[in-house]
Amino acid sequence: MALLYTSLLAISLLPTILAHGQVRYFYSSYGTWSAADAYAAANASSPIRKLNTYGPAADFTNINITCGEGGNTPVAALAKADAGSVVTFDWGSWGSSHSGPLMTYIADCGSAGCASFKGDSGAVWAKFDQDGYNPARTDYPWGENLLHKTPSVYSVTIPASIKPGQYIIRHEVLGLHVAGTLMGAQFYPNCIQVQIVNGGTKSLPSTGKVALPGAYIPTDPGILTQLWWYNPSNTTASYTVPAGPVLTF
Repeated sequence: MALLYTSLLAISLLPTILAHGQVRYFYSSYGTWSAADAYAAANASSPIRKLNTYGPAADFTNINITCGEGGNTPVAALAKADAGSVVTFDWGSWGSSHSGPLMTYIADCGSAGCASFKGDSGAVWAKFDQDGYNPARTDYPWGENLLHKTPSVYSVTIPASIKPGQYIIRHEVLGLHVAGTLMGAQFYPNCIQVQIVNGGTKSLPSTGKVALPGAYIPTDPGILTQLWWYNPSNTTASYTVPAGPVLTF
């Protein structure tokens, strides 16, 4: 009976588990790096910081928002990418219907490198890409919707001007499907440690960077909102992605 109960419980939880996800692979012109599954053992050779759940960072005002639930353990491994090049995040079989924006940030790990950098204090994160709400894309108006079209991959261009060094690239989905409730918005951040080469001479901008935690305010209209309000037939609907604009550098 106990075995039967355990099996039924696992089955009952399966939709909940499969309804969310994580970045499974990171691609650059130098190769492919895979993530450890959130429910498996850590992989010391992966530069993708390991999560401990497919679910969101439940409290997006605390340190879990930095790199996801359980996902902010620094490692020695690094991916590699050129400044100015396109890199891609592969969410595997992202099957969730969690309409909302996609956001991508970068933080400089400093002279000590990413193996000793967490990024969970201070305004160190520069947003360099986002895809919010675009009603002109009738079938895929939200950034998250693109993960169902591509399928499950999203690409960004690393700023060409930044100086070589070790950085964390932080990519996330913000699901707004239950965002009408305070603290209901669902953030799915993932962090990848990257050695950027062949860059320019610039540091990240001195102004405009944000702190994570700190940038996401529960009452921000881009976080506490009603998803149903946004549809192509509602021409008065406009949406502002939280945590400020994309920075130019």
